[in-house]
Amino acid sequence: MKIGSVLENQVLEKRIAITPELVKKYTSLGFEVCLIENYGFHLGINDDEFKDVGAKIINNESEILDISDIIVQVEMLSNEKISNIKQNQTIIGVLNPYKNKEQLENLAKKKINLFSLELLPRITRAQSMDILSSQANLAGYKAVIESFANFEKAIPMMMTAAGTVPAAKVLVVGAGVAGLQAIATAKRMGAIVFATDVRMASKEQVESLGGKFLTVEGSENLETEGGYAKEASDDFKQKQEKLLSETLKKIDIVICTALIPGKKAPLIIKEKMVEHMQTGSVIYDLAAIQGGNTAYTEVDKVIKKNGVKIMGESNILNKLPISASNLYAKNVFNFVDNLIDKENKKININLEDEIIEKTLIK
Repeated sequence: MKIGSVLENQVLEKRIAITPELVKKYTSLGFEVCLIENYGFHLGINDDEFKDVGAKIINNESEILDISDIIVQVEMLSNEKISNIKQNQTIIGVLNPYKNKEQLENLAKKKINLFSLELLPRITRAQSMDILSSQANLAGYKAVIESFANFEKAIPMMMTAAGTVPAAKVLVVGAGVAGLQAIATAKRMGAIVFATDVRMASKEQVESLGGKFLTVEGSENLETEGGYAKEASDDFKQKQEKLLSETLKKIDIVICTALIPGKKAPLIIKEKMVEHMQTGSVIYDLAAIQGGNTAYTEVDKVIKKNGVKIMGESNILNKLPISASNLYAKNVFNFVDNLIDKENKKININLEDEIIEKTLIK
């Protein structure tokens, strides 16, 4: 069996799906690893590092896509690259079926097996494959670092002979994986941290990290069976808006992480709220690519409104591509390991396996 990977569109995506340390693991499963020339060069990994552990380096992208039984990527392949895919091959990556529906339907008609890893069920056995958690962890950390770098005051409280510098106050909107990492990072750096989430189960997690959970009066637990947040009622939104309006007046930095899978990001911080924030405050919107949690968010721009900086990037993980690639590649390997019939050295699409059944795009 051959497993291959080609470069992503480097303008949009710097992560890679196979790292040198995993080549030997794939080889032990019975794979020959085929990679495009200069596959990891932009991350400081030269071709020799891949060759030394047994990978085959090929300078023809079309050849890799043609000969590989399994193609692993980060994002969806372009239409041009898809033209090189033949029947019965398998593609694994973050295929985003909500965004690429028509493209994926056409691929499925060609009898290509498509596995989209963001659809993994939230079960214990799938944790080692959970790309959303591994990548969101890094995103939450980096969002804090980026926002602190753009905040023009000190973060921790400092007591000096010249006077006391107060600690920065941080609000994290959405206490999922990214939000919890943002809370932990901000707390480690000396900030006073508040957090809010529609899932009441988050309260204990927030408080265990030293954050203060803002509870909406009469709130219900808006959590799906899979552990994701679901759409809030209009009544909840009004109460949350009132609570946030008052809270934001004393907040220095806001980290927005609220997302609903497959839908536009909920608008949580509205124009009037921004108008009442302190001059010099910073909002970092991790939901920017899905429309943003903040009224003024624009992708890959820093917007200034009433002295408040609003930041949002299309892919914050491009600022941590080495760490992100290492974690992503391990997630992918664990998924492939589960997909393979090791005795017969072939792909086994066992639909009784919840992991395979949930991620397979039919």
